[in-house]
Amino acid sequence: MQQTIYIIGLGLIGGSLALGLKRNKDVEIIGYDANSHTLRTAKRIGVIDEMATNLEESTASADVIVFATPVSETIRLMQEMPNWQLKKQVIVTDTGSTKKEIMKAAISLKEKGITFIGGHPMAGSHKSGVEAARAFLFENAYYLLTPFEDESKERIQALINLFQVTKAKLVQVEAEEHDHMTAVVSHFPHLVAASLVHQLSFENEQYPFTKQLAAGGFRDLTRIASANPVVWRDITLQNRKELKAQLQAWTNEMTKLQDLLSYADSSEIEDYFATAKRVRDELPINTQGAMFSVFDLYVDVPDYPGVISEVIGYLAQDNISITNLRIVETREDVFGILVISFQSTDDRAKAVACIANNTTFETYIS
Repeated sequence: MQQTIYIIGLGLIGGSLALGLKRNKDVEIIGYDANSHTLRTAKRIGVIDEMATNLEESTASADVIVFATPVSETIRLMQEMPNWQLKKQVIVTDTGSTKKEIMKAAISLKEKGITFIGGHPMAGSHKSGVEAARAFLFENAYYLLTPFEDESKERIQALINLFQVTKAKLVQVEAEEHDHMTAVVSHFPHLVAASLVHQLSFENEQYPFTKQLAAGGFRDLTRIASANPVVWRDITLQNRKELKAQLQAWTNEMTKLQDLLSYADSSEIEDYFATAKRVRDELPINTQGAMFSVFDLYVDVPDYPGVISEVIGYLAQDNISITNLRIVETREDVFGILVISFQSTDDRAKAVACIANNTTFETYIS
């Protein structure tokens, strides 16, 4: 059955959702973006089938409407939606990183007989914008849905059936549960990363060489602090209650660490790190989580001229595309660590086989 999907907001997420849904030949994608250049680009590169030059002009023909806009903008548009011309059976959803405020705003739609099912695809990229959109972005990633408790099972299943073509892992959770879990594993880590960078900036004023030493592990640890400040301003404001609770728990944990340092009990300190290592090592490595995965592969390489070109050359011969590479550590007579980033787990798996077939270098995923 032919379906018309109207996606409002054609950034990385909206564009990637459009491409993922276009795997279904019975789907037509209409797109709208407030930036006319983005809208034209999306049409030119085939992300969408048709352009909507006016926000409301395509709502009447849409079977599903997706808000792929920042949370604050989504809520504003939802408040206007009862005045739009809509199909009686239209399903409305979103892609926002917080859900409690979204679902609160959706109550007015529900009262008007409009079906709204909250959504959050837990995927992303180191790039942004519609030109970075990829059909495979949601593959193997969790896509959380937050329907109202009394929502029709048939309507929920209809949205699940539509999104299954993206190959995401679709899971239903309550909005409050969603915001709590994402606060723990995504939103609060962004605050921690930002605070560590602020601390580095302060220390660097007195010890100017500090920033140079931060190019390795510290840079990896704080990678997410480079995220869009406007997006994270909105997320922080929308989920501030959960974040305050996480900050208190973090403060308690830091107090515990202060006590460990004060008592200087070597066995307790070792146990603290051992527990952290065990829990961290048990985390899944073949699925995407709340923060976007960069699909890194670590390669132990000897330090000799041309070794990086050698490894990358083998990948090129096998037509394996990479998105980034860097050296974590390399010194004379010591194996260095070459970190190569890929677009997907499949590309990374192919790279592991390629390197094993052509070299004796050890590879691992962390």
